[in-house]
Amino acid sequence: MPKTHSPDVVIIGAGVVGAACAYYAARAGLSVAVVDRGPVAGGTTGAGEGNLLVSDKEAGPELDLALLSGALWRALAGSLPRAIEYEPKGGLVVAPDETTQKALRTFAEGQRAAGVEAVEVPGDALREWEPHLAPGLGGGFHYPQDAQVQPAQAAARLLAASGARAYLGEEVTGFLRSGESVRGVRTARREILAPAVVNAAGTWGGRVAELAGATLPVLPRRGFVLVTEPLPRVVRHKVYAADYIADVASGSAALQSSAVVEGTPAGPVLIGATRERVGFDRALSTEALRRLAAQAAALFPVLADVRVLRAYHGFRPYLPDHLPAIGADPRRPGLLHACGHEGAGIGLAPATGLLIAAALTGARPPLPVEPFRPDRDFTAAPTP
Repeated sequence: MPKTHSPDVVIIGAGVVGAACAYYAARAGLSVAVVDRGPVAGGTTGAGEGNLLVSDKEAGPELDLALLSGALWRALAGSLPRAIEYEPKGGLVVAPDETTQKALRTFAEGQRAAGVEAVEVPGDALREWEPHLAPGLGGGFHYPQDAQVQPAQAAARLLAASGARAYLGEEVTGFLRSGESVRGVRTARREILAPAVVNAAGTWGGRVAELAGATLPVLPRRGFVLVTEPLPRVVRHKVYAADYIADVASGSAALQSSAVVEGTPAGPVLIGATRERVGFDRALSTEALRRLAAQAAALFPVLADVRVLRAYHGFRPYLPDHLPAIGADPRRPGLLHACGHEGAGIGLAPATGLLIAAALTGARPPLPVEPFRPDRDFTAAPTP
C-alpha cells in the first residue's frame, strides 16, 4: 500500500470541527492532512442550521467555549477569503407565562456573570422585537451575541484557508501504531504517517476511537428541520421557546421537540428542533414533523398557512454529560479527539480548533481543558 507524505497531523473528518482544527493547526505552523469518507460537510455539518449560540448554555465550560468561539467567528467573518454568510442576528428566547419568565431571569443572571449579554423583554414589548409573534406571551430575553453562519460554506472556507491536503471519499479503516502510540491512519488507498491524529469524526467519533483502541461513548441524536417557501423577513431573530433549553440539556432518548424559528437571507424560514436517540435510523418521522409545524404556528401564527417545501434531518454527536471531548487521549499517545459537540458543533468549532492546536504544539490553551478530557468518567453523568 502506498504511503503518502508525512504531515505533522492527520485530521479525521471534514466537517466544520475538523476544518477548524485544520485551520488553527496550520496557523500554528503545522502541516495538515484531512481525511473524510465523504465530501466536505457531508455529515452533521451539512444538516445543521449554522447556529452560533450562547443563549441556550448555562454558565460553565461549554458557555466559556461558546463565548470564545463567538469572538473567533466574528474575526473569521472578516478574514476568510470568501463569504460564510455570517449574520449577527441575535436570539430571542420566549416564555409562555410569568413563571417561565422568572426561570429565564434566573438562568440569564448566571449567564451574565460569565460575560453574556442578556436583555429582558417584557411580554407587552415582545412584538416590538418580533411583530409576528403570537399575542399573550409572558416575556423573553434578547441575546445580541447569538449569530448564524452557512455551515457547509464555513467548513469549506476554513478547510481551503488551512491549505491542508484533503483526502475525500476515503474512509479510515485503521490506525498505524508503534506500540501503544498512534502514528498515522490507513484507508483503502493509502497509509498516511503522522505523529498525531485528531478524531473529528462527529457522530462517528466513537467508532473511530474504537479503531484506535480507545473508548468514547458518542451516540447519534436525530433531529429534523422544516424549510418553508421563501418569505419576506417575517422572523428577524433566531426565536425559540424556553423549553428548548431544557431539551438541549436533557439526556432522554425519547422524541423531544420545541419551536425554534428563524428567517434566512434567501427568504425561507427554518423550523426546528427535535431530538431523539434512534441510532442511525434515517426514516422520516411524521410525528416529529407534525410537532414542529404545530409548535412553529403556535409561536408565529403567520406561518400557519405557509407551505413547507422540504424537510431534512441529521444526527448530532451526543455524549452523556453534554460536553465535547477535546484534547489528547492519554490512553493512546498521538491520538487527540475533537468530537461529541451534539448540536453545538458549528458554534463551538473555532474554539475547539484553537484548543486542539494548543495541544498539538504544547502552547498554553486559551481555556481550561480539564472539563473536556476525552478520558473523563462519563458514568458520572448517567443517561436517563
